[in-house]
Amino acid sequence: MTTTRTNGSLYTHSDNHIATIEFGHPSSNSFPSELLDRLTEAFNRLSEDSSIHVIILKSEGEKAFCAGASFDELVSITNLEEGKKFFSGFANVINAMRKCKQPIIGRIQGKTVGGGVGLASACDYCMATEAASIKLSELTIGIGPFVIEPAVSRKVGLAAFEALAWDASQWKNAYWAKDNGLFTRVFETITELDKEIQLFAEKLASYNPKAIQQMKEVNWKGTDHWNELLIERAAVSGELVLSEFTKEALKKFKK
Repeated sequence: MTTTRTNGSLYTHSDNHIATIEFGHPSSNSFPSELLDRLTEAFNRLSEDSSIHVIILKSEGEKAFCAGASFDELVSITNLEEGKKFFSGFANVINAMRKCKQPIIGRIQGKTVGGGVGLASACDYCMATEAASIKLSELTIGIGPFVIEPAVSRKVGLAAFEALAWDASQWKNAYWAKDNGLFTRVFETITELDKEIQLFAEKLASYNPKAIQQMKEVNWKGTDHWNELLIERAAVSGELVLSEFTKEALKKFKK
């Protein structure tokens, strides 16, 4: 079952100390501003819930995990303030994920583009299927993966980030993503993926919550400046999206 709502959908449910956040959008699970805001709020809310020990992040359907930013919304941006505000949505989600007290398991069942790669990188642990190819396509439309770069580079290293960012029209397969540290395990089917994620989440949920929280803080040490850095990067993207190059590229893309 996939959503038909133009602003997308987001559902959270919890069971046995495990919370699952599931987002969806009819355009390959892409993100308009409203959905980004709701995802940020969900992470912030769950972070303060002591009954939750681990979070699973997933998207609807069996095809794309996330197509990144909403192209409809990118096309509609008319000034710097709107542009910065839109890209700040991704900055806010990544900051909420890194500050979240619980570990976040990413369930990547399909193709992942742009901001979706940023979300996967901001997870503490990711499992995927063989269909989960990744791409940073931002340069092809005249912007760049600036907001998500710190999260992606932290996870896969600068060299792998450069391989993705410069070769903006090429997909890297799930095994490339695994070899470079984005995914921990890759499975043939979604059924296998879901089974292993559930088992792993149950293990994590059984550990000492204080130890888990300390582990998360250690792993994200040195990222406190991201509060400012990612918003600065959002302003860069917000300016570029107004350029003639990007406006023309977005028109061609939509056609």
